[in-house]
Amino acid sequence: MITGWKRYLREHPRLADGAVAVLLFVGCVPATVFITQDRPGHPAWWNAAVLLAVSSAALLWQRSHTRTVVAVTTVCAVVACALGYLLTPLLLGPLMVALYRLAVDGTRKVAFGYASAVALLLAFTTMVVRPTGYAFILNTVNPAAMIVIPALLGYAVQNRRAYQDAVAARVAQAEHAREEEVRHRVAEERMRIARELHDVVAHHLALANAQTGTIAYLMHSHPVEAEKLLVELAGTTSSALRELKATVGLLRQGDDAGQPLEPSPGLERLPDLAEAMRTTGLTVTLSTEGTPQQLSPGVDLTAYRIIQEALTNVSKHAGTAVAEVELTYSTGLLNITVRNEEGAPHRGPRSAESGADSGYGLLGMRERAQSVGGRLRAEPRPGGGFEVAAALPLHPRVPDEETTP
Repeated sequence: MITGWKRYLREHPRLADGAVAVLLFVGCVPATVFITQDRPGHPAWWNAAVLLAVSSAALLWQRSHTRTVVAVTTVCAVVACALGYLLTPLLLGPLMVALYRLAVDGTRKVAFGYASAVALLLAFTTMVVRPTGYAFILNTVNPAAMIVIPALLGYAVQNRRAYQDAVAARVAQAEHAREEEVRHRVAEERMRIARELHDVVAHHLALANAQTGTIAYLMHSHPVEAEKLLVELAGTTSSALRELKATVGLLRQGDDAGQPLEPSPGLERLPDLAEAMRTTGLTVTLSTEGTPQQLSPGVDLTAYRIIQEALTNVSKHAGTAVAEVELTYSTGLLNITVRNEEGAPHRGPRSAESGADSGYGLLGMRERAQSVGGRLRAEPRPGGGFEVAAALPLHPRVPDEETTP
């Protein structure tokens, strides 16, 4: 219930100011009259009532005309002092509220400037009038302290609000940074999925295209071999569909999360890849040096995709029937070498795209290697042929910007 009243008063500031003015007037007039009535030569009670009524009513405009309200309440306090009233917190209540509002809404220089001027003015008036029956400290020091205190409180509130605003701004900035990080991660994930789709589609379409060309070449002269290649072509397309389903499945909605996905391919599937390339007329020899070590899933997939792309390029562009894949394990590093030599052409006709530029494939391989902190080199061999060499860490790390791929 109290929280509801606070919210209501915040939404209706003029009503809140009116309530403060009424409370000050009702509470201060009787107390001021009671304090001064037993003193000799005390002023009439209605003087205090009038002055408090004027200064309290001025508080209704304390938010829109803050400095004017401070001036009006100061004049009322000075007049009360000149009439012989003791400047108590009750009599100075409206002036203290006005100074507090000025300190909250204004600058520190303005607030303390006004507070100092008002304190000096009241002290000077007290020293000139010298109300009888009161100690000197009550006439001078107390009013000055009561004037400075609301200015200090208002300044503290202003600092507190500034601190809360700064905290809120930092929270908003941190939230914005988190959103940016999420968007960045989503963009990276989309790039990774796009790269996966490119590799899967490029490899399997090139493989299926080569198998189709070989089948057409052998259809009349070697029908049995052509029939076997048709069976292998069905397996190639089925494998492509499975990999595409697994890759595109990463984009599924949350309500599909229970459906299983095919695991990402790795180096353990190199024999299957070599067998698939054999159906296109490309013989792939696999060799391993050093003790095979456990790779992180990301590096394992990257190594497989680099070899897959390199062999696809050999099948499409090299015009040779032999390719070598060499894996070398060393401390913390996996070296991959895919090379081919100039040799006998495929037993079937070359693809129509055999003369196409493989630059995008090389670029994709290099990006893959760099994504796990490795490097890749692709260049023609001095004796003929082509070689792709990649060095990958066993576990991914941040790529070194100074490393030359």
